[in-house]
Amino acid sequence: MLPQGLIVSCQALENEPLHSSFIMSKMALAAYEGGAVGIRANSKEDIMAIKQEVNLPIIGIVKRDYANSDVFITATRKEVDELLESKCEVIALDATKQERPEESLQELVSYIRQQAPNIEIMADISTLEEAQYADKLGFDYIGTTLRGYTAYTKGHILYEDNFKFLKDVISHVHAKVIAEGNVITPEMFKQVTALNVHCTVVGGAITRPKEITKRFIQAIEN
Repeated sequence: MLPQGLIVSCQALENEPLHSSFIMSKMALAAYEGGAVGIRANSKEDIMAIKQEVNLPIIGIVKRDYANSDVFITATRKEVDELLESKCEVIALDATKQERPEESLQELVSYIRQQAPNIEIMADISTLEEAQYADKLGFDYIGTTLRGYTAYTKGHILYEDNFKFLKDVISHVHAKVIAEGNVITPEMFKQVTALNVHCTVVGGAITRPKEITKRFIQAIEN
């Protein structure tokens, strides 16, 4: 089980300056030394490198684009198999209602349960309906990761209306809820923690210096 507290997302895509399994492993080490209780990481290679540096539970994902679908987080059995090989403790899947490239969400959940009963599964959702469906499928964790990132939730953010969406998810599911998505300040982390989420994933505010720099520049440009 993921411990309660702060999970740091250590990710860099191929077009980003810090794209490197070595660099992500050092990011994870820095997060660990700062007090993180877990890591979220993208790709088998990054996860395996991180495991050489820290003894923390890892939420594993594989981001991959498919021409016939907008689903890109652990979209098919191929990505699941890569994560099983990585030995991550939790596998996160896009659990939105968007059309999937191959297997259904239910088929992927069943496949993971059959192949690795001890691995926990996290649903990345964007709506309350998706959260409730993921709960029905038996996900261990439900994260608000994709709020604002699906075509039908664009413009919505996790902390609008004093975190109303997060509160709705917590009150309508039995699975443990993970706050994730645009938690960009310590004050916001404190606020969502007070709502009794199981844990919170913070990424860009800690591990993406390019984005952090842009926020500083935009503050004076605006």
